[in-house]
Amino acid sequence: MLWSASLCVVFLVPSLGVPVDRYSTKGQQKLLLISFDGFRWDYDRDVDTPNLDTMARDGVKASYVTPPFLTVTSPTHFTLLTGRYIENHGVIHNMWFDVNTGEKVPYYATQFKTEWWDNGTLPIWITAQRQGLRTGSLHFPGTQPRYQGESQTVKDVEPGFYNYKNETKWRQNVDKVMETWFGEMDLDFVSLYFGEPDGVGHKYGPDSPERREMVGQVDRTVGYIRSSAEHNGLADSLNIIITADHGMSNVYRNGLVKEITLSKIPGFSFGDVSFHLLDYGPAGMLLPKPGMLETVYKALKGAHPHLHVFKKEEIPERLHFANNNRILPIILFSDPGYVINGFFPVQFNAGEHGFDNVEMDMKPFFRAVGPAFQKNLEVGPFETVNIYPLMCHILGIMPESNDGHLDVTKHMLVSATEDRPQDFRRNVSVGLAAVGGCLVVVVAVLVSFHAFKKETNYRGSEGSVRPGSKEESPQTAL
Repeated sequence: MLWSASLCVVFLVPSLGVPVDRYSTKGQQKLLLISFDGFRWDYDRDVDTPNLDTMARDGVKASYVTPPFLTVTSPTHFTLLTGRYIENHGVIHNMWFDVNTGEKVPYYATQFKTEWWDNGTLPIWITAQRQGLRTGSLHFPGTQPRYQGESQTVKDVEPGFYNYKNETKWRQNVDKVMETWFGEMDLDFVSLYFGEPDGVGHKYGPDSPERREMVGQVDRTVGYIRSSAEHNGLADSLNIIITADHGMSNVYRNGLVKEITLSKIPGFSFGDVSFHLLDYGPAGMLLPKPGMLETVYKALKGAHPHLHVFKKEEIPERLHFANNNRILPIILFSDPGYVINGFFPVQFNAGEHGFDNVEMDMKPFFRAVGPAFQKNLEVGPFETVNIYPLMCHILGIMPESNDGHLDVTKHMLVSATEDRPQDFRRNVSVGLAAVGGCLVVVVAVLVSFHAFKKETNYRGSEGSVRPGSKEESPQTAL
């Protein structure tokens, strides 16, 4: 009996420290993930941004966030959707390529290469739907393919030669998401992509008046998004996260620096290379011909003071850009301000991204607002892999395996300061009540047992059964 009482206490006392799961918002709170491509962390410092400022006062602002390396559009967006570093989710470049045929296709065409995206890692759209939610995606990189045969509830892929700068189209897209997708269709999660200020940052540079003008357009759109949420009755249920895939850095040209052109490096020959991804900014990859890896590597290593050359097994672990078969044996990237040319320069952008993610110019911005988030809170920097578990938590779904941690962002949530202390006291009360109830039952059983035992002993002394008779002594089952 004492053992039974102890066992009851052992099982119930731990409930004092195990919170009742009252933080799941599944089916209660909606989430809109927005990316403004190439919006650097400091773009609001030289432009009047009243709507972004209001959003920060009404919610959470991070000083900046750190994207994964390689800091280009498709890979970094897929990290937002999966919470995995690029080597782990496998979308390693903006371009699909085939080393056997030498074929390469550009960014837009790569959006339709299902095998490039669907390679074992599930984006949040599919995970949420498998757990009973409804999802949509508009123009977000990775929207078009199906994943393990499944697709979003609704999706919209931009047409070819789409004008990413058209503000009227931006508002039409917001109306579609707010009125139709969240309103009429009652979706739970939507990802929404805008292709600026990346375009003007490339063409004119991050310090240009054109970029500042585009930031003003972004700010107006943020105001329109929030007013549309209010107008459609979503203010009390919709959480909005706004971020970007990477930043932007000025490119030095016109004789200001010694440019990096591989064909001019002594000892290097494209005849020793069977495939290469070059001329697309500050990063590249090479596949040397059989037996030529050391020759290519030694020719390039140290050839230019602003060119970094690694065998993929030697690349710094912090970059998480090695452990994938799609990554080629030699990886190159340059310092900010420099781009890597193959035979000769073929692109002349004033701004570029794709540099080391430790560089401040590569850091994007982050804002969040809604019923799940605290107000007027500024937080320190964090990696964008941590946005995925935060989104899963808000949606109340179980995340897939990922490289992020909710502990990094949970202090942004209202539950971190309000719900949890109250729930802990509630859990203590529930636990104590349960233990007390169990002890009452144990005591009652003990009293009954001793009374029964006393009665049995009394009857046995009055009329014992003779030895050898067919009737046996009464047994008490414990």
